[in-house]
Amino acid sequence: MLVERQGLAIWFQKMKNVKFIKKYGHLVYVSKKMKYAILYVDMEEVDEIMNSLKKLPYIRNVEVSSKPYIKTEFESVKAEDEKEYDYKMGI
Repeated sequence: MLVERQGLAIWFQKMKNVKFIKKYGHLVYVSKKMKYAILYVDMEEVDEIMNSLKKLPYIRNVEVSSKPYIKTEFESVKAEDEKEYDYKMGI
């Protein structure tokens, strides 16, 4: 059974606080230079986890990823006005 997941971008103050963030979900990436982490959580628990993370004193900001809401199916439609060029025309 596949569970739908949502990404959270979490900005924190110090690197030692990353170990406390791990218990809220699946930690995927941590940037030491910019001090943020990417955490994946279940879709149903996003609001609860986001509110509990914002209450922590060492968290500066929490943002939700918009990836699940972006259309990822693309259509390959040729434009009707697209012209076929004859490259030997000028010779």
